[in-house]
Amino acid sequence: MGAAAEGVVVDPQTHIVAVGVRNPFALTLLDATTGAVLRTVGLPGGLRHLQLAAPGGPVLVPDEGANRLLRVALPGGEITSQVVTGVVPHDATEAADGTVFVSNELGHSVVALRGDQIVHTFTDVVQPAGLAAAGDLVGLVDVRKNTLTVYDAHRLQQVAQLPAGTGPTHVIADKHGQLAVIDTRGGAVLRYALQPSVHQIGKVTLPGTPYGVAYDPVRDRLWVTLTALNEVIGLNLSAGAPVLATPLPTVRQPNTVAVDSSTGRVYVTGTAEGELEIIEGVP
Repeated sequence: MGAAAEGVVVDPQTHIVAVGVRNPFALTLLDATTGAVLRTVGLPGGLRHLQLAAPGGPVLVPDEGANRLLRVALPGGEITSQVVTGVVPHDATEAADGTVFVSNELGHSVVALRGDQIVHTFTDVVQPAGLAAAGDLVGLVDVRKNTLTVYDAHRLQQVAQLPAGTGPTHVIADKHGQLAVIDTRGGAVLRYALQPSVHQIGKVTLPGTPYGVAYDPVRDRLWVTLTALNEVIGLNLSAGAPVLATPLPTVRQPNTVAVDSSTGRVYVTGTAEGELEIIEGVP
């Protein structure tokens, strides 16, 4: 793929996979079925995480080296906008109302964008990291405070701030309107309901240093990478309690994972060797 492959997202509409690489900094676009490289989009700096604004794109690219949020169109790969957001933007997510939240990991802030304009800056964080949107509610993990903060994207207000284990890194939303936080140092997935108020509803222990996370809404399955074991594991959320599947082997240092909900294929980046693994035939 290129050096230090990290940051991956797959679009179920165009069937394109986007992967961040380094030396040089770029976004590589691949065919989701064959893995063939379609085009390479040069970037001003490096990234660690990618999200889709919506099915069909654009790809939200928090460019840490350039301190900007880039929007990259699909399928062509054109950079359609660049917005300076703060120091080392780590992750970005779009709420249902179109507001985009960007976490500035070393800028100690979270900014909210509407279009290309910053409409609000939150400073109630120390080291903000992963972001995820569930409707108009946006969850953020702070890796220094070990908290989950939830914001209302429409009102641009903090809704809640709760403990989130001993080392949270990433968060993702599911189709039930709930959030799952990856507690990397704590070796667990923490689950939170957002209604009628934000509260923790469960914990799944996952030895092996859980880190990257993706969600398949069609199969109601959470995918989590275990970086200490070079594995990825699925959690079925459709049952009363999450059911763990058999772990699958991955490429080395599987920092990020994505899933194509239209096919069930899973995509794992191997940061150590600059590789992308495609897992086929997942039930």
